[in-house]
Amino acid sequence: MAKSDIEIAQEAHMLPISEVAAKAGLSQDMIEPYGYTKAKVDIHSLKDKPMKAKLVLVTAINPTPAGEGKTTTSIGLADAMNRIGKKTMLCLREPSLGPVFGVKGGAAGGGYAQVVPMEDINLHFTGDFHAIENANNLIAAMLDNHIKQGNALNIDPRRIVWKRAMDMNDRQLRSIVDGMGGVANGVPREDGFDITVASEVMAVFCLATDLMDLKARLGRMVIAYTYDRKPVTVHEIKAEGACTALLKDAIKPNLVQTLENNPAFVHGGPFANIAHGCNSVEATTTAMKLADYVVTEAGFGADLGAEKFLDIKCRATGLAPSAVVLVATVRALKYNGGVPKAELTTENLDALEKGIPNLLRHVSNIKDVYGLPVVVAINAFPTDTPAELEFVEKKCNELGVNVCLSEVWAKGGEGGEALAKEVVKLCDQPSELHFAYDAEAPIAEKIEAIATKIYHADGVDYTTKAAKQLKELTEQGFDKLPICMAKTQYSFTDDQTKLGAPEGFRITVRNLKVSAGAGFVVALTGDIMTMPGLPKVPAAEKIDVTPEGKIVGLF
Repeated sequence: MAKSDIEIAQEAHMLPISEVAAKAGLSQDMIEPYGYTKAKVDIHSLKDKPMKAKLVLVTAINPTPAGEGKTTTSIGLADAMNRIGKKTMLCLREPSLGPVFGVKGGAAGGGYAQVVPMEDINLHFTGDFHAIENANNLIAAMLDNHIKQGNALNIDPRRIVWKRAMDMNDRQLRSIVDGMGGVANGVPREDGFDITVASEVMAVFCLATDLMDLKARLGRMVIAYTYDRKPVTVHEIKAEGACTALLKDAIKPNLVQTLENNPAFVHGGPFANIAHGCNSVEATTTAMKLADYVVTEAGFGADLGAEKFLDIKCRATGLAPSAVVLVATVRALKYNGGVPKAELTTENLDALEKGIPNLLRHVSNIKDVYGLPVVVAINAFPTDTPAELEFVEKKCNELGVNVCLSEVWAKGGEGGEALAKEVVKLCDQPSELHFAYDAEAPIAEKIEAIATKIYHADGVDYTTKAAKQLKELTEQGFDKLPICMAKTQYSFTDDQTKLGAPEGFRITVRNLKVSAGAGFVVALTGDIMTMPGLPKVPAAEKIDVTPEGKIVGLF
């Protein structure tokens, strides 16, 4: 019987975090250990050190219930690159407790391509998310207190746009009424919760370049509007200093290790279908000062994660990937071709032909829209047949893109050496990142560019509410910011049931809001929720602890 991910992780031989830090080029006075196997890194002494690494972005096709293994591929690739003699560091997002206890699972990889300690990373870790949650909720408390104590800023309680946050999938809290119970208990109003990873504090945390930039971004966040519809910021309620105090340790990158004892940063974790979906700028830039190659991933499919990584994170920081790895599985492509999950283990070239346009569209976007070298990594499963693998390779080769079989789940870094060699070769090719749109263009033009160039939609429609918000945001001077599209991860469209590479559709924007601290305008499409719910059978039901304190059932 195959070992579970947690069994593999618990049997791993982990080095003391001090030794992992030394492998990364970090001296002992730069790390703050959190126990034996994880640490915060004080990067102050690296401030003036130049970035030297080549950046490798790992992205994927649209996710399916069959699974793609993007994080597993990222970890295995970093281990493989170290195996072939390339000093490589890994940068990943931290998992949210909502998906860990819900349906998606954790974010520490799988099989023999994992970051460890897996249980710690998937649960409380170093407390970053708790700090972000508390900062978010401090702002909410100070905002409501300001209104209760006289409302000097003339805030309209009906136009408060700041919600409380909790790092859990809890649909019961999406829409609530609070402030009940009389004058002493505040002003009654409609309210709600976001999951912590959807909080703008998380986005700000992951885009800040240092502590003072974090403080400035927190201060710029818009939390409400006045009776005459003027934006009210965190700075105006004097909350950014206290929030920065809560986050001063959290903003330091977390150092852990892979199963093969290679250094990895796991830091920050905004959702990719709601926020910008990539780990912190501080972690990425620090890794690029320490290593020769840095492997990082962007959340969900390339239409969401890679688009935001490139159009938001790279635009803000000046970073640019030297190569892109696009992860797919034969099973997921057959699912996109209409095969039910229960039948994905049977060879089906007809379904593969119907589903492969999803992969090819993502490949074309990376190559033709963004101008970046790309390789397709087929995450191997035992049920993949030679005919199916040959078919995928042929179709990708027709676009001038190579395909590598990745066997890192079963073999660790050894199973990714062919992919690693292809990535190194791509990194040596000259390339220049092109954005999907000009940030100086009007908001509607930028949204249109993403919808038509990346999703391949025929155009964009706006609800009456969104059209009004578009006008207001432009008048308020937020029209020069990049766009963060909130869209289903399962489809190029805003309808999650439309798989493959749909054509002849339009995108509907139903809500627009500014994330002024993060520095982007959020466009919500479809029925995207900022507070998910648990599934019928939550993963939490299988998680338990033995009398010895050993965690079981965690993947």
